[in-house]
Amino acid sequence: MSLTRTVICLLRNDLRLHDNEVFFWAQRNAEHVVPLYCFDPQHYQGTHHFNFPKSGPFRLRFLLDSVTDLRATLKKQGSTLLVRHGKPEDVVSDLIKQLGSVTAVAFHEEVASDEKDVEKKVKEVCSQNKVKCQTFWGSTLYHRDDLPFGHVKRQVLNLVKPLKSVEGQAQVRPVFSAPEQMKSLPTGLEEGPVPTFEALGQTEAVEDSRSAFPCRGGETEALARLKHYFWDTNNVAAYKETRNGLIGVDYSTKFSPWLALGCISPRYIYEQIKKYEAERTANQSTYWVLFELLWRDYFKFVGLKYGNQIFHVNGLQDKHVPWKTNMTLFNAWKEGRTGVPFVDANMRELALTGFMSNRGRQNVASFLTKDLGLDWRLGAEWFEYLLVDHDVCSNYGNWLYTAGIGNDPRENRKFNMIKQGLDYDSNGDYVRLWVPELRGVKGGDVHTPWTLSNASLSHAQVSLNESYPSPIVMAPEWSRHVNKKSSGSASARGKKGPSHTPRDHRDRGIDFYFSKNKNF
Repeated sequence: MSLTRTVICLLRNDLRLHDNEVFFWAQRNAEHVVPLYCFDPQHYQGTHHFNFPKSGPFRLRFLLDSVTDLRATLKKQGSTLLVRHGKPEDVVSDLIKQLGSVTAVAFHEEVASDEKDVEKKVKEVCSQNKVKCQTFWGSTLYHRDDLPFGHVKRQVLNLVKPLKSVEGQAQVRPVFSAPEQMKSLPTGLEEGPVPTFEALGQTEAVEDSRSAFPCRGGETEALARLKHYFWDTNNVAAYKETRNGLIGVDYSTKFSPWLALGCISPRYIYEQIKKYEAERTANQSTYWVLFELLWRDYFKFVGLKYGNQIFHVNGLQDKHVPWKTNMTLFNAWKEGRTGVPFVDANMRELALTGFMSNRGRQNVASFLTKDLGLDWRLGAEWFEYLLVDHDVCSNYGNWLYTAGIGNDPRENRKFNMIKQGLDYDSNGDYVRLWVPELRGVKGGDVHTPWTLSNASLSHAQVSLNESYPSPIVMAPEWSRHVNKKSSGSASARGKKGPSHTPRDHRDRGIDFYFSKNKNF
């Protein structure tokens, strides 16, 4: 190596200083460290099958926040974050030529094909320039090399057994310490501006006061959120009972957007949970957060095992389903105009905020694939566009599962929209929040306005098919609950609704899992 060793740290979904092995290694193997983030043009193109925009306004705002925050953090450590617009392999090649002293390029490995293609091209650039390419694995709770059932690509992954094996046989690696002072950049490097929405061809997101996720991106905000949820409020100790909420910031951890961009490390969450359990309390709720981190890991490893198969219409089993691509039905779904209030409320929340609860995601996915029979990839790609917490493995893995073409599917698994609405929004407050044209309908009746008398509709100032549509589809199982709203609903029983469905030990994914219950 030359006397002035320089390492380029190519950052992608690891926008943090804490528990970052790329920085940890570079600090020990270079005299100069160059943190680099590239706004890759392919991230702002269309999705693979239906050409929706890949990155919507909410996730882009969160990303811009996160990049800006990391730059500010690095400046406090005597460094900064270089920001460039272009393909990572081209930017890295240009920097190698400009600096002349680059001895290594370091980055965390990703799972999906687009990211793997970038890695391949960066490795080629390094090889051509006789520069070392140093890679690490750091996106999961458990390191892939520590899995107890052999190499993930050779292991047939079922649903629960791998998790039990990991919990019982593997250890979570300790977090990497953050450097107290970063190695300096070589002289003559311009840090580059963080781009605007306009520069990336995007329209800036509009904030909505009703959002359950009014948070900003970045490591600083992620660590503050954990402190708030764990140490300041003790909300984590009741997580299992509140996680199916629909309104408000604190019904669930809300870690998923920061996890998706790597602003917070799953190992750090694990460390803090263990500390909380030792110092305050250990219960089902604290365990549940860790178990859902395991489900997040699971989908990463499924993606690693199956590769591009997670994007195929026939799924992991090559199962042929006669999916429809009726865009009239799809547009009604995505715009919250299905005439099914619980579905519409959730889809409008997504469209206006980039976020939706776990419970909502389960239901709208079931409605799209099982009630409407539409191609599951329509839903997956629409989520990819809008979700502030989009993670390719969790998103596509969960859509495969709810469509019945993922791992260990159960036949005819389907959610009952009316039962779910009554169970989890028994008084209709959530529906009225997001479907204001129904605000005059009282109580649980808001979930089935088409069953109300003309007099009741008139009193509520609702005109079916004018101010609010009739359902675009009717499922036969809904009728079981229509006549029980007043006598058998959760509100009539004096309860807020169940905190979990039967067999919910099989639910998964921090702020993003689809239930595996045949929940009629």
